[in-house]
Amino acid sequence: MTVEKPLAGWRVLVPRGGKWGDGVAAILRGYGATPVIAPMINFAATDDQAALGTALHELQEGAYDWIVITSATTVDVLMSQWVSIPETTKIAAVGETTAAALSLAGYRVDYVPELDNSARGLVKEWPQAAISGRVLIPQSDIAEPTLVSGLTALGLTAEFVAAYRTVGVPVAEHIQADVASGRIGAILVTSGSVARQIAAQLAPLPATTLVACIGPRTAYDARAAGLAVDIIAESRSAAALVEALAEHVASPTEPSAEN
Repeated sequence: MTVEKPLAGWRVLVPRGGKWGDGVAAILRGYGATPVIAPMINFAATDDQAALGTALHELQEGAYDWIVITSATTVDVLMSQWVSIPETTKIAAVGETTAAALSLAGYRVDYVPELDNSARGLVKEWPQAAISGRVLIPQSDIAEPTLVSGLTALGLTAEFVAAYRTVGVPVAEHIQADVASGRIGAILVTSGSVARQIAAQLAPLPATTLVACIGPRTAYDARAAGLAVDIIAESRSAAALVEALAEHVASPTEPSAEN
């Protein structure tokens, strides 16, 4: 007897491409879903290359005690600039996915928060023995100041530099039509920037379309963008996001009152 997979018959919008999108698509297929990859954000070079170049030069000269890496995109920037991080500079990664990207690129990882794979989690779990020194935080140009303000409050000298720009990508008309008609059963929301693109390009969503967010912070950003959130993954990983969607479909619950 063949057991039907929990997401059989579901078409799920994956709003990011590249390796991440391909990986999520593979996980979705494992649950029986049909993934629809439609990248809604992309990354471009920073507008202030001089500031980035200065920061990376100082980094390689050993001027920083720590560098905090928040995404695989930042790792790509470091690799493209052939950045060598000295042994005297410790490397912190926000989340296991970013840590894996660092390791794959040949960088060591000295610290990853254990309980909360987010900027807030990193600040909350920051080692008490390391509450002084200079910290470089290369991020997207639209990154929230969570890390800078949080680490500064702990007593560190935290310095932000724009490593890249996050830009919106228009989705194809047939994707818009599929969402509007309800043919897309669920949309995965992986960041605040993705949530804002979904709201700008695809809203209003059909009442039957499930919105699944990768963690509480992304859910907060999605609601701020005007989206009704149906599902929140407990951890910030692709596997947890798809699993949360599958569990919801198998045992649907009422949407949160916050919606």
